[in-house]
Amino acid sequence: MSIIAWIVLGLVAGWLAGIVMRGGGYGLIGDIVLGVLGALIGGWVWGLISGQDVTLGFNLPSLLIAVLGAIILIGISRALTGRRATGPTV
Repeated sequence: MSIIAWIVLGLVAGWLAGIVMRGGGYGLIGDIVLGVLGALIGGWVWGLISGQDVTLGFNLPSLLIAVLGAIILIGISRALTGRRATGPTV
């Protein structure tokens, strides 16, 4: 996957994870970093669990793995910093 695809995937995954975790998002750069790191974490965890590599392209499984990884990353960050979600609750 090209670097542009990683950035786009990271942006979308970080934005979706911010919405799911009721934090709203972390800005453009924050969402990209969070999503790319989430993709790496999610891909690593998924590889341990299933033995499959889903980082072959920009597709739905890659996006879902990246979002789940970013959600895990947000949860760990909030647990360590004590930061709570802000904004409206759904």
